[in-house]
Amino acid sequence: MVDTRFFNHSGKLTVAEIAKICDAKIITPGSENELINDINMMTSAQKGEVCFFYDRKKKAAGAEIKASVCVTSADLAQFVAQGVIILTTENPKLAYLKLNEAMYSQKRPQAGVSPLACIDSSAEIGDGCSIAPYAVIGANVKIGKNTIVEPFAVVEQGCTIGDNCRLGAHCYIAYSIIGNHCYIYNGARIGQDGFGFETINGVHKRIPQLGRVIIGDDVEIGSCSCVDRGALGDTIIGDGCRIDNLVQIAHNDKLGRGCIIVSQTGIAGSCNFGDYVVCGGQTGFADHLNVGSFAQVGAQSGAMRDIEPGSIVMGSPCVPIKDFMRQVSFVQKSSKK
Repeated sequence: MVDTRFFNHSGKLTVAEIAKICDAKIITPGSENELINDINMMTSAQKGEVCFFYDRKKKAAGAEIKASVCVTSADLAQFVAQGVIILTTENPKLAYLKLNEAMYSQKRPQAGVSPLACIDSSAEIGDGCSIAPYAVIGANVKIGKNTIVEPFAVVEQGCTIGDNCRLGAHCYIAYSIIGNHCYIYNGARIGQDGFGFETINGVHKRIPQLGRVIIGDDVEIGSCSCVDRGALGDTIIGDGCRIDNLVQIAHNDKLGRGCIIVSQTGIAGSCNFGDYVVCGGQTGFADHLNVGSFAQVGAQSGAMRDIEPGSIVMGSPCVPIKDFMRQVSFVQKSSKK
């Protein structure tokens, strides 16, 4: 059961309304007008609630469902407990997402600028924005409509933030142009110096970092992740990317559309990723690599060479997934001799 202290609840829905939202067919006749209060997990849902059943591995648990309504696929409907109203749809996971969005929303702070915020007189703040206490917004910053800036967030001079964005508490943004519908989570660091230096006569001389960070639309960057600005060119994060917590993206990296970068991944400088690349947790990339579109890199892998489009690789150094499995099998068999 969702705690409504933290989320807005839209109210009760009829079974017919749920079916429409989920693009589902009502299998149990005469149930269209029954009211449902809430959404819950399959193992926890009770009377008055709706649950979702989409994992064939848990088909035995279907007989234990106590929810009033179960949204499932046609092939799993036979495993649902007697007395439960059944709705079937082609994609129960997508149905869950749709109903979740219809029933709940995050609580949003009221629009307005706190008198405790520090905002330069030259900054432009769009209509409907919420600027929290102790936020700092520098000179010539432009922030679009309906954007939320949480406490202690810092937006340095000259940055541009699009419409409907959210800048989490204590995040820091500099040298950056950010699109619409982006969420920069708490403590993220966007646009700080890249790790660039030359060693001259035994002394590490810092190389000035003169580039920017360009972030597209509908991008999320997780808590305490870092995206360094470019040395001369720009660091670019494409539309629709999802970057988890504790990720390092170095200077001049370029990510295509829809990439998924999981926690503790580190990408060295000047790497180029295609579209929809997926990196598992704790993956590492040497500098100047090209990773093709739709490539998948398994958790804890180390990439030392370019990765072809559509490849699935794993290991350190990473190799095609079948080769990695053979290596693991060989080591396991050898260790038992």
